Amino acid sequence: MDFHDLKVFCDLIESGRFSRAADLNYVSQSAVSQLIKKLEDYYDVKLLERGREQISPTAKGEVFYRYAKELLHEFGQLENELKPTGEVSGLVKVATVYSLGLHEMSHYVRRFIKRYPEVNLHLEYQRTNRIYEDCLKNVIDVGVVPYAASRPQLETLSFFNDRLVLVVPPDSPLAHRRKVAIKDLDKQRFIGFERDIPIRKAVDKIFRTEKVNVEYVMEFDNIETIKCAVEEGFGVSIIPELAIREEVKAHTLVAIPFSQAFYRPVGIIYKRGRSLTTGAMAFIRFLQEEGKRQPAMK
Repeated sequence: MDFHDLKVFCDLIESGRFSRAADLNYVSQSAVSQLIKKLEDYYDVKLLERGREQISPTAKGEVFYRYAKELLHEFGQLENELKPTGEVSGLVKVATVYSLGLHEMSHYVRRFIKRYPEVNLHLEYQRTNRIYEDCLKNVIDVGVVPYAASRPQLETLSFFNDRLVLVVPPDSPLAHRRKVAIKDLDKQRFIGFERDIPIRKAVDKIFRTEKVNVEYVMEFDNIETIKCAVEEGFGVSIIPELAIREEVKAHTLVAIPFSQAFYRPVGIIYKRGRSLTTGAMAFIRFLQEEGKRQPAMK
């Protein structure tokens, strides 16, 4: 047994899925299953309860997990202490929402990797609630989320503010407007995010504050489907400006600023008190620096 075995076991407990633990460690699900069997045979105990949807640790599995996490934490601190001063390296597991990951984060990731080629950065896309869960469970190192919420166990840092715009098809009566007021959306057919997504809650709050009543005709959990529905003429929508650049350039959609600016704040989260690799700490500093250099977004 080595530290990689401990990490795989902890990832399995924290994610609850063999497939997830396999993806996080770049191994097959079969390899994860074989590792668990090896551990159970070695200690002659049952470590996991296997349910239909997720696995969970037995009482002995909880004990093994607790000590394994402590050992991994101590080993991480040891590596950080022994590495040459100034060396930036290590695995960095980052999660963000689809709209940021598809349209904005790739730019930052490319620049970061170019600056720190020794860092192994793994970026994945998840829904916001899953990012918080994975951060608290140490499945990921860093989360990049809109409307970052303060939580006792998490550090929350500002990244940048993403302007919200009205998105309409080119043949819409609003398409030739230079700016629109939020009240212009009253009675409009509207395509929104699903109700548990933070940007939907923020947009609904704007509508309530301005006493605007839109007709929700469609609700989706991702920005790409929303854009497609607007292109097809089913309604209008409000989305972050940076996520619509390609469609505006291709003239398939029109983005119109609001006369009163609205923004989607984007934040950085990581678990409080966790010992991060030099690569993870460098990535957090890098994002903060990049955010400060983009006054046009704020």
